Amino acid sequence: MNSLTEENYLKALFNLSGGKGEATVNELSRQLGIKMPTVNSMMKKLAEKKLVLYQSYKPLKLTDKGRKEAAMVIRKHRLTEMFLVEKMGFGWDEVHQIAEQVEHIHAPVFFEKMDLLLGFPKVDPHGSPIPDKNGKMDWVNYRKLSDCNAGEAVILAAVTHSSDEFLKFLNSRDLGLGVKVKIKSVEIFDGSMIVSYGKRNAEALSKMVCENLLVH
Repeated sequence: MNSLTEENYLKALFNLSGGKGEATVNELSRQLGIKMPTVNSMMKKLAEKKLVLYQSYKPLKLTDKGRKEAAMVIRKHRLTEMFLVEKMGFGWDEVHQIAEQVEHIHAPVFFEKMDLLLGFPKVDPHGSPIPDKNGKMDWVNYRKLSDCNAGEAVILAAVTHSSDEFLKFLNSRDLGLGVKVKIKSVEIFDGSMIVSYGKRNAEALSKMVCENLLVH
């Protein structure tokens, strides 16, 4: 059984590498906010457990075993977030910290029951895919809102940045998953957009916000 710290490293590497690619020690260090020597030390430990392919000065890569174990942590996290929103009435901006704690519970039957009660959801409240019980996850190639053009009508499908502050910002703008957005104009200078949706006819969104909204 892996420790909480080890699980956090595996999860971060999975997310950073897209679940199937690779990432550098430097990227993982920045992602976790941990100094590189400490990250290197942990990678050696995880390599000994056959969870990570680690060689000095080369990108890190999860083994099949490491990828599955990371996916299981992510599965527990995202199922918990969905349960908190769908069954307990929490807002999508209130669930991350709770799920961070619950994801380290080692009780498969608990999460299987949670999955059943939710009706086997494919995505979490933020639109991120939920791995199945075998660790497989359907990656969806959404577009960033910032890559869309004036005149297009799109549906908000997911967010790439799910901090409480960002989600509270979206709440204040009445933006949530499933909202249909019409792009009225794109500012050439800074990439900001004027959009309309719902009862809002001319809402300004910065490029940073648009880059964190995924649409189809």
